[in-house]
Amino acid sequence: MKHLITKISLLLFGVLLLTGCGDKFLEEDLRDQIATDNFFTNDQEAQLAANGLYRILHKNALYRTRGLDNYYVNGTDEVGPSRNVNAQIHNYAIAEGVQDGNSTWAALYEIVRNASLFISNIEGNENLSDAVRDQTLGECLFMRALAYFHLTNLWGDVPYFRELLPLDELGSLERFSKDIIRAEMKDDLARAKQLLPPSYSDANLGRASKWAAAALKAKFHLFDKEWALAKDECDDIISSPQHRLLDDFASVFDQTDRTNQYNDEQIFAVDFTTDGIFGDSNTNRTDDYNPRLRDEPSNRNTRPDGPGTPARWQLLQADLQELDQDMSGYGWAIPLPELADQSNWDPDDLRYDVTIVTEYLGYELSFPYFRKNWNLNNSSPRENHSENYIVFRLADIYLMAAEAENELNGPGNAYFYVNKVRERAFEPDKPWSGMSQTEFREALYDERKFELCTEGHRKMDLIRWGILLDVVTTVKHRPWNNPAANIKPHHVLLPIPQDEILLNPNLLKTDPTNNGYRSN
Repeated sequence: MKHLITKISLLLFGVLLLTGCGDKFLEEDLRDQIATDNFFTNDQEAQLAANGLYRILHKNALYRTRGLDNYYVNGTDEVGPSRNVNAQIHNYAIAEGVQDGNSTWAALYEIVRNASLFISNIEGNENLSDAVRDQTLGECLFMRALAYFHLTNLWGDVPYFRELLPLDELGSLERFSKDIIRAEMKDDLARAKQLLPPSYSDANLGRASKWAAAALKAKFHLFDKEWALAKDECDDIISSPQHRLLDDFASVFDQTDRTNQYNDEQIFAVDFTTDGIFGDSNTNRTDDYNPRLRDEPSNRNTRPDGPGTPARWQLLQADLQELDQDMSGYGWAIPLPELADQSNWDPDDLRYDVTIVTEYLGYELSFPYFRKNWNLNNSSPRENHSENYIVFRLADIYLMAAEAENELNGPGNAYFYVNKVRERAFEPDKPWSGMSQTEFREALYDERKFELCTEGHRKMDLIRWGILLDVVTTVKHRPWNNPAANIKPHHVLLPIPQDEILLNPNLLKTDPTNNGYRSN
């Protein structure tokens, strides 16, 4: 879908999509304005509607910049700021109205509203061909489930609806049990899995496939400790011919060729493109991880060849220019000290050099960086990057299967799954064996960190394992941050956004404490 995004008609954004709501569910009741009979009169209209859902994922509050990353990546034992920025989130200085995720909440409900409206108008629509009706319905079901996945992860119980409601009903909804929401999303994903094709090609790359639906369904099951169901979905994906583990770990993240940014390990990715017709078609998340030259290299003002000769930063800049590269990022999302320290990794773990960089082109750097996330090529300019955000990939599925099998039956058959991931990670090979169930479980804590760090999994992993507070209070942070002093048990969820409560006090009816952020 690298080029499809640039071709989306504005028609549906002006007529069909319920956008621009910002701090509330709806500004007006569009059900009173749009006749829903024969809402889509041909295949193209239904396809454009599905395309519009993917566009919402491009919002800054979701995948384009640090929207979801704020709550899935920061504040754990992986990423921290290189200076005193983003401190409220990293230091758990979160409250109603203070980094409470209001824009993320609004963007996710924008997906829910639009997907629900489209589902009701695609199902049984005889104006559509069978193939387009099945695919667009499957995509809408997947996208709505993805939105509720994030909503229930971040806020727990949330307002829930499956069809577009009148304004007065939307504006007075109470919170709904996340267990019921997630159960129904699993059912929707089972249906989506049957409707969606197993793969795409050319301009359709990036659309949700049946395996994307299976991966999301597996996540729901894993988070809910439904081990057998999680493993069934993982096994189904692993046995599919469409996806495989790449032989080289670095290749999974190679985004340098803008015409070839998908690979067989990716199951679902949010597709960004440089110079798209929409302002958020590209991504600037990369710049959080790209260094800025004003910081680099270490001892940057030293002149190795004596007074009057170029400083180290000038020498580095010249060497970068020879490669058509630059360090023009924000440079603040960097590895925490313990993750950056290679002595905390197995010495034979090849993933370290792909993940972490402390020296470049012969220059020691002032800070460590995430090599897997940066792109220094001038063809990928600042705030105009085309990199895909990988949401699900096969290595994660193998590790999920390993965890589920271990919880079900112990490590005996779980070794197969984790060792498949470790085969490419180590030279010489270092397969696991001889562990107890508890030892396997705890070893997987680190294995997922080393394999998947910065990919949006760590925070929820630590929460579902019940060890977030232990990890945050014991890992080493930099002097300008001290999350250990602030984190409390209620920080496993966000508070319902203050703006939403002001509009709808019913959001506090079932929980006056707002997830523990206020007293009764």
